[in-house]
Amino acid sequence: MTDDWYEVANADHFWIRRRFDVMDRLAGPVIRNAHGIAEIGCGNGLVQKSIEDHYGMAVAGFDLNELALKQNVSSMSPVYCYDIHQRSEDFRARFDVVLLFDVLEHIVDEGAFLESVKYHMTGSGTLIVNVPAHQSLYSKYDEAAGHFRRYSAGRLRDVLEQNGLTIRACTYWGAALTPLLIARKALLALRRDGKNVISSGFDPGPPMVNFALGLLARCEPIPQMLLGTSLMVVAEKSSL
Repeated sequence: MTDDWYEVANADHFWIRRRFDVMDRLAGPVIRNAHGIAEIGCGNGLVQKSIEDHYGMAVAGFDLNELALKQNVSSMSPVYCYDIHQRSEDFRARFDVVLLFDVLEHIVDEGAFLESVKYHMTGSGTLIVNVPAHQSLYSKYDEAAGHFRRYSAGRLRDVLEQNGLTIRACTYWGAALTPLLIARKALLALRRDGKNVISSGFDPGPPMVNFALGLLARCEPIPQMLLGTSLMVVAEKSSL
């Protein structure tokens, strides 16, 4: 994520809260039974802190953004400025659950990246992935955020299966927010400058608006495969 995103994203943000709720519904038992959890691309630690508070479990956090790591809000989880392509022996096959939240869309070579992710997973490890959904919603916001793509369920399934991972659960989410992203795309297309794209595209504004958007975001069943602004999957290492 860009540094601008960390200035807007916080634990009370409706989208952050909804993402965690979707994860809990889709993969709560997997997380509760985990012996070692890691988050690749942990940033300022919002997911780590939520898991600490909700499950009482620590989550090792890896990121290359030193500014984000300095702002990390986790209270019991270790954090590392670490490139997973280094494949440190200390972390080899160490984690039975790895979180990859809104990271894969930033990666040019998905295959090489996922191979390095799997290096850190146990033989029966589980990977929980969240990505932005539907390439038709790609906008100047995605460009500013450093996204190379958005995903359909089929595209993400293909990428994971080609790299030795089998999807066990899958859902779109944020269906009710789709009109807002369409409007965001149209409005940003009219702008001539690229200033404050992240803050204007992700900041919900006043607390009452944030609260209302939170209610709107929950207006969908989980799991569902109809529509959404994001896509979350739970995948396991494929048996050889």
